[in-house]
Amino acid sequence: MRFLSYRKHFRDLSEQEVVALAISSEEDDARIYRSYAEMLRADFPATARMFDGMAAEEDEHRARLIALHERRFGSVIPLIRREHVAGYYARRPVWLVENLGIERIRTEAAAMERDAERFYLAAAARSTDAATRKLLGDLAAAEASHQATATELEEAHLDEDSRAQEAATSHRQFVLTWVQPGLAGLMDGSVSTLAPIFATAFATHDTWTTFLVGVAASVGAGISMGFTEAASDDGELSGRGSPVKRGMASGVMTTLGGLGHALPYLIPEFWTATTIAIIIVFFELWAIAWIQNRYMDTPFFRAAFQVVVGGALVLAAGVLIGSG
Repeated sequence: MRFLSYRKHFRDLSEQEVVALAISSEEDDARIYRSYAEMLRADFPATARMFDGMAAEEDEHRARLIALHERRFGSVIPLIRREHVAGYYARRPVWLVENLGIERIRTEAAAMERDAERFYLAAAARSTDAATRKLLGDLAAAEASHQATATELEEAHLDEDSRAQEAATSHRQFVLTWVQPGLAGLMDGSVSTLAPIFATAFATHDTWTTFLVGVAASVGAGISMGFTEAASDDGELSGRGSPVKRGMASGVMTTLGGLGHALPYLIPEFWTATTIAIIIVFFELWAIAWIQNRYMDTPFFRAAFQVVVGGALVLAAGVLIGSG
């Protein structure tokens, strides 16, 4: 409801306030681009230079807007920002975007320019004042030129070698932060829980008891692996990334690895549940071998042999212990 909002509608802004809003928006965008540049400089220097150039473009447009304001309205610029205007486009915080990867950051930057251009074009179309319409149209054209500049800067700074190097760095970081801890968790959850689950199954022939043991073993192993991974390395020196992310990847995959062959014991019939559980174990072990081959460059058959043999030994141990 209009009267409940503390924000001003764009149509109610004066021409001076529109210029002031554009100035603050350009300043904010330049700050965001510089934050991206600093965040990416160590691992992605070419993209960092691209964002440095985009920040410089924002500074240039802000200087032109300030000069325009001084000519028309004087040197005192009203304090008006995005959050003061109802319906004005918002920017995501840098900390929200920085964890989404380099391509996502580039996409976010392109969206920033498109949002601004689209907003100013729509605002110009609704304006009945010729001077205001021209001003908003000029701002839209400026945002469109920003998009062209971003493309030129990307072409200048991101040649094929730079793109390949950054892609390799991004892939390596993904493997270190997510794949390695997740793979370790999946292996631990899939293999280490085989013995207690199948030992319980063959000792009791009670599917519900087996299910409870399996869930307890899976959840317990997941919590243990998650905390162990997070506490073992803060990522500062190793470059393996956030300990929270690695702990989550390891803990979740450990739990899923154990639950995979525990859930079949929700089926009341013992041999049906056990047969399905063994089939699921087979697919779990082959999934581990595929991940090792896909992300760790381990030859598939060697990985499969290691995982299948190890899993088979643990499964046999559980069955023998339970049957005894």
